[in-house]
Amino acid sequence: MYGQKWEGRSFVGCDFTEADMRGLVTSGCTFTECTFDRTDLGESSHTATAFRSCRFDRAVLASTRFTSCSWLGSTFVDCAMRPITLEETDLTLAGLSGARLPKASLRGMRLREANLQDADLRDADLREADLTGARLLGCRLEGTDLRGARLDADGLVQATLRGARVDLDTAVAFAAAHGLRVE
Repeated sequence: MYGQKWEGRSFVGCDFTEADMRGLVTSGCTFTECTFDRTDLGESSHTATAFRSCRFDRAVLASTRFTSCSWLGSTFVDCAMRPITLEETDLTLAGLSGARLPKASLRGMRLREANLQDADLRDADLREADLTGARLLGCRLEGTDLRGARLDADGLVQATLRGARVDLDTAVAFAAAHGLRVE
């Protein structure tokens, strides 16, 4: 599949284990409950493509571009994701526990109810990102830009936020989440 171009294709329950999909270009495709274990998707490009409830285990996503895509309910385990480009991509319910994405640009991303437990997002750009309901236990957000981001009280308590840049509303929510009375 190296270097192929797929447009408007739909895949359900397909197993792409150990497939060489480097350089693949997709547009308007849908992958539902597909398996990408040890799949090499490096240097691929995906536009308006949906990965719904897919599993990526030790997949290579380095130098991959996702534009206007959806990762709804997909799980990523020990994947090589650096560098990765995500633009206008919906990461709702995505399982990114332990993901290593320092300095990633996730500005404006929808990460509602995503599992970011133990993820490394140090120095990332999460401005205006929606992290409502995201699991952030042990998530490293040191130095991350969170201005305009939406976070729940649980996330503000569970994540490591030392040196993060926040707006006034988030600072007040952080203080309240840690038991301070803001008057």
